[in-house]
This record gives sequence, structure tokens and C-alpha cells, in this order.
Amino acid sequence: MKALMFSGQGSQYVGMARDLSERFDAARDLIRRADEVLGYGLSTIMMDGPEPTLRETRYTQPALFVHEAALLAVTGIEKHADAVAGHSLGEYSALHAAGVLSFEDALQLVQLRATLMFDAGTIIPGTMAAVVGLDDRAVRTLCDELDGVDGNVLVPANFNSPGQVVISGSAEYLRACMPRFKEAGAKLVKELQVSGAFHSPLLAEAEKPLAERIHATTFHDARIDVYVNVSATAVREAGALRDSAIRQLTSPVLWTQTLEAMQRAGITEAVEIGPGKVLQGLAKRTIDNVQCDGIDTADDVERYLSTKGS
Repeated sequence: MKALMFSGQGSQYVGMARDLSERFDAARDLIRRADEVLGYGLSTIMMDGPEPTLRETRYTQPALFVHEAALLAVTGIEKHADAVAGHSLGEYSALHAAGVLSFEDALQLVQLRATLMFDAGTIIPGTMAAVVGLDDRAVRTLCDELDGVDGNVLVPANFNSPGQVVISGSAEYLRACMPRFKEAGAKLVKELQVSGAFHSPLLAEAEKPLAERIHATTFHDARIDVYVNVSATAVREAGALRDSAIRQLTSPVLWTQTLEAMQRAGITEAVEIGPGKVLQGLAKRTIDNVQCDGIDTADDVERYLSTKGS
């Protein structure tokens, strides 16, 4: 059984999708359509940068979605998959791959989500940090102890693989608390280059307008299992997928648990669709006896198309 995994924020790079656009008509047409839907030249930012602009959340997220949608358009790999899952932003690509959202609807939701998240970080300063080498339960316990002190927020945001958890919260408070995780036994505690406290209660105000747009958007039942971030369970019903997309903004990404659930369900092959190899690395550190691969560049697409029937 095959699962597709879709990359999230942090995997972007200047030049993404350029070779896809040059070598595949379907990718070029889709990228052009994205510029029309958005009303600005996202393709130029994706392919030419500059890197600081591409790194801004309001551009990063639609860029990742368009890259991943272009890979689906030229491979059709979703037709041969049994399940999909996306890390944070990647969940929208998963919903598109599973037939839940049209390309245009997904892109418009992604653009709104990205803008709201970018704006939230400017209104309420927040940040995130990776905690490596500390037991997941210990991270949860310490966050429970520190969260809410003097009105500050500090919560687990991403359970990426065993012993790799990202925390999220009030910017200055989180920075002040980072030594506590080192004292508890973490090998590394490193602040991430993000514009806000993603997947935390600090995004509650952003959740409201996103929820309104999600409720106004047509969601279809999924053709295949969609493992959602908020529960790490397989979902197909449109209403439940809509609810999960809303809750995802302020809830932790249960990626470790998602990988483990897919393995229990019989997944033996996991293919990362999108820039880089981050999710392949997380899968290899989390589950055994699962073949991992990735499709990012035009050469990757050619390799996949040449072996698809074998």
C-alpha cells in the first residue's frame, strides 16, 4: 500500500518548479493559472526569489502548494495511492490529491491561511523552537508546566518524529524558557526562523476568518484515506475534513502519530511530494519496513513516469 506525504513550510527553495514549468505543459499551465487566481506573480517569487521574500509565510505557503499540485498534475501519482497526509500546510495538498478540494479552492484557502498567519505574527509576537533528544512525553509535561504563566503561551506544536518536537508560543517568553528544556535533557533547543507561533492558541484570531472561508468552500468526500494532523486518523467524510482543517491552525501537528498510524494500516511505501526530503527523513526515523522516496524535480518526475508501469 502506498501513501503520499506532502511537505510543509521550511522546505521551499528559490528555483522551485522552474524545471517542471520548462519541461511539462501541465505544470506550466497550472502555475500560470495560480498567478491568475492569486492576482500576483507567485511564479516569479518561486523561481527567482529573492529568498527572504519566498521565506515570508504569505508567499511560502502558496508556493509550496502550487509546487506540489504541479507534481500531481504531471505524474497523476494520486491515482495509484491508498492514502495521503500533509505536514501542516501540506495537508491542503493532501486534500487536493484526495479530491476533497479543487485546485482553485485549495489555493485560495492556502493564500488566506498564509496571509492570516503572517499578519498574526506581526500583531502578537510569537516564535517556535525545535527540541531534539527529549522524550515527547517530557516535552508535553514541561509545556503543561510553563504554559499560561503570566498569560504567556507555550505549547507543543509539531510532533515530527520520536525525540523531535517543535514548541510554539509567546516570543520572549519562549526564548526565556528554552534553557529549561536543555536542563530537562534535550540535546538541542533551537529557535526556528518563522514569523509567528504556528499551531498554538496565539493564532485563535486568525482561525475565525479562516473558518468562515472554509465553511463557504465546497469540500467533497475523499476518494482515499486522508490522515489529518489534528488526530492522526484516517478521514474521508467531507464535514470531518472541514472541521480538521479549521482546528489545524491552533492544534499540534501529530506527524509521528500519523506515520505510526499509516504503518499500522498496512502502508509499505511512502512517497514525499514536494520540495526536499524532510518528510522522508522523519519517516525513516519513525517507522520501520516502509520504503521511502520523493518527487520534487523534473528529473524525479521523469524517473517516476519511466517506472510507473513496472
